[in-house]
Amino acid sequence: MSDETPPSQIKVSEMTPESGAAMTDETALSAAISIRDLAKTFDGKEYVLRDLSLDIPKGKITVVIGYSGTGKSVLLKHILGLLKPTQGSIKVLGREITGMSTEQLTKLRHSFGMLFQYAALFDDMTAIENVLFPLREHRRELSQDQMIQIARARLREAGLDEKHYKKLPAEMSGGMRKRVGLARALALDPEIIVYDEPTTGLDPVLTEMVDNLIVSTHNLRKGTTSIVVSHDLYAAFRIGDHVVMLDSGRVLLHGTPQEFLDSDIDLVKRFVSKGVRKELHVHSEPSHSVE
Repeated sequence: MSDETPPSQIKVSEMTPESGAAMTDETALSAAISIRDLAKTFDGKEYVLRDLSLDIPKGKITVVIGYSGTGKSVLLKHILGLLKPTQGSIKVLGREITGMSTEQLTKLRHSFGMLFQYAALFDDMTAIENVLFPLREHRRELSQDQMIQIARARLREAGLDEKHYKKLPAEMSGGMRKRVGLARALALDPEIIVYDEPTTGLDPVLTEMVDNLIVSTHNLRKGTTSIVVSHDLYAAFRIGDHVVMLDSGRVLLHGTPQEFLDSDIDLVKRFVSKGVRKELHVHSEPSHSVE
C-alpha cells in the first residue's frame, strides 16, 4: 500500500494475513444506538437515569449536552457497557447489550473509538507507540510493519505532522496530544466514535481546533457515527446534526439545532439565550464546514 493511499482508506480489516418527533420502530432500525425506558439507580432510591428513551442516528454527529449531574456520563457508561441498567433496553448496532457477557462486551467495544477528556495518553510512550497500543492488544495477527503502517495512517488522518511521531506526551502541545488521542481512537476502524468532554478546560483557540477536528474526521470517515458529550451548547450547534439535552436523568429535548432555537421549553430557552442566537446562524441541516 503506497503512501499516496488516503489514510481513511487504510482499513485494519484489509490488512489481515432525535429529534422532537416521536420515536418509531423505523427510527430505531436506522439508529446506531437505540435506548428504551432506561433507568439507573445505585442505591435503590435516587435515580440517576429514569425512563430515558433515545435513538442516535447512524452516520451523524450527535451532541449530548446538559448541566453537571444530569446523567451524561452515566448514559455514556451504559452505551459502552461499563454499567448495567436497573431496567431498560440498549441496542448498539442492532445488538441488545444489557445481557451480554464480559467477553461479548469486550468484543463489542472494538466497534467504539474513544477520545477522552484529557487524551489519556501513556506518558512513557511516543505518539506512534500510543496509536500502536490497541493494535498490539487486539490485532496480533498483523505484522509489526502492518501495524506501523496503520498507526502512521491514523496519525496523518488526525493531522499530526510526521516530525512529532516520536515525541512523548510531555513534549507535545495540548493540540498535539488531542490529535494523538484521536488517532489512537481510530486505530481499530470503529463504527462509532465517542468524544467525552473533548474541550473542557481548553482555551478558545484550542477549543475551535478540536471542534474542527471532530468535524473533519467525521466527514473523512463516511458512515461513521460520532457522539460528543459536552457542556458547550455553542459547540453543539456548530458541529452537531442532532443535539440531545438531558435534565434530571431524562431527555428534555432531542432535535436539530434549529429545533433548539425554536423551542418553548424554559430550560432550553435559557441555554439558547446565553449569546448563542447572536453568534450563530444555524441552518436546519448543518453543512459540517467549520471556518
